[in-house]
Amino acid sequence: MTARDQIPDLKTLSIDLVKLSADVDQQWDNDLIPQLTEYIKIPAKSPGFDKDWAKNGFLDAAIEQARVWVAAQNVPGLTMEVVAEGGRTPVLFFDIPATGGISNDKTILLYGHLDKQPEMTGWRADLGPWIPVYEDGKLYGRGSADDGYAVFAALAAIQALDKQGVARPRCVGLIETCEESGSYDLPHYLEKLASRMGDVQLVIALDSGAGNYDQMWVTTSLRGLVNGTLTVNMLTEGVHSGDAGGVVPSSFRVARQLLDRLDDSKTGVVKPTAFSCAIPQERVAQAKQAADILGEAMWKRFPWDSCCGDDGKFVFVQPTTKDPVELILNRTWRAALAVTGADGLPPIASAGNVQRPYTSLKLSMRLPPLVDAPKAAAEMKSTLEKDPPYSANVSFEYEQSATGWNAPAATPWLTALLEHASQTIYGKPAAYLGEGGTIPFMGMLGAKFPDAQMLVTGVLGPKSNAHGPNEFLHVPYAKKLTAAVALVIAGTR
Repeated sequence: MTARDQIPDLKTLSIDLVKLSADVDQQWDNDLIPQLTEYIKIPAKSPGFDKDWAKNGFLDAAIEQARVWVAAQNVPGLTMEVVAEGGRTPVLFFDIPATGGISNDKTILLYGHLDKQPEMTGWRADLGPWIPVYEDGKLYGRGSADDGYAVFAALAAIQALDKQGVARPRCVGLIETCEESGSYDLPHYLEKLASRMGDVQLVIALDSGAGNYDQMWVTTSLRGLVNGTLTVNMLTEGVHSGDAGGVVPSSFRVARQLLDRLDDSKTGVVKPTAFSCAIPQERVAQAKQAADILGEAMWKRFPWDSCCGDDGKFVFVQPTTKDPVELILNRTWRAALAVTGADGLPPIASAGNVQRPYTSLKLSMRLPPLVDAPKAAAEMKSTLEKDPPYSANVSFEYEQSATGWNAPAATPWLTALLEHASQTIYGKPAAYLGEGGTIPFMGMLGAKFPDAQMLVTGVLGPKSNAHGPNEFLHVPYAKKLTAAVALVIAGTR
């Protein structure tokens, strides 16, 4: 039996848990919240949303803020550098030697990112993407939870252990700035830096979700993604709708027909088998466990609209189903199509009686974790473009495809550490849940370090609304997660 297969003797860690939590809380209150407040003010949009990112300098500003803060922590032996090559987005790489006589050969790799999603509309009147507001334990602002906190929390966890002289492995960190654009620069840096990372035995990625704010949540899978633009051209210019109506097919109607090739407009079920895969039984069992914990919260967590019903009472919009197991599997192991933007549609206030020449729709197809994204993208293009109705001029251009990720089977030592951390810090067992989003880094890292164990976790819990308006970081949960991660680091050998 190898050391990796053995369950660690957690009693030998000799950690003062009261002091650990107190030190973490104090650093969050006195240092991390002020740092994140300043970080929120930086409009460090991912390069996919800021084509002039290099000229604007906001990604560099976010990296520099993190670099200055890490350097100021005065962690013994820490080395660090900002790596930026060939016009690529910058990364921050740090290396902290092991303590307590542990060899530096084996390492823990800590991951996060500092680039942000765009502004989005619909923020509360007193909030905004670049306006930090701390209210009722929530720090509002773009990037607070996704994923600016990661670098600060990672160092805080390490420092909490070092203050007590707790032995821990060598820790290296990789903080990137194009995750929200598909991490397209990361393979270069991973190849460049991998030899300096040592034998990575555990990856801790602090960029994922939480089913609730009551226990430690471990992400077991991530969906893949295909992003692209469908364009239907019918005319070279707009014409009078009275003249053309009934003669010229509507470009919107043609687009609607094409979308029906992908998903059922009544149910939302994605039709082509190329976008599906078998769900592992282990993941089904974990979905049932998570459903028992979360119940109706699986659908009640969203900001549903309401309307007045026939009886005069308000009726809320309904989810696809209220079965929590099916909802979990729908958002983690089944494909889903969303239209996230449109061109060719004038604002209602300026829309005249005109048959529009074209309709363009931005499509986002979430893919099950085991579906090959490049193949799915090619299938999506073929499905939309072949045999177009009315011989319409149809094109689908995909800008991004990223294959999902399914976590390797957890070894007994990691499972025991996670349970210990959650029970110790939260007083409840660790819970396991797939996520509907995409972190391209995980697939890349799994290929680079196939023997490493993976802990993907994060603070994106109910209503935290990453990518949308009113994004917030739930600070009490983030404090506890920092302490829990510290215990995992201490127990890793």
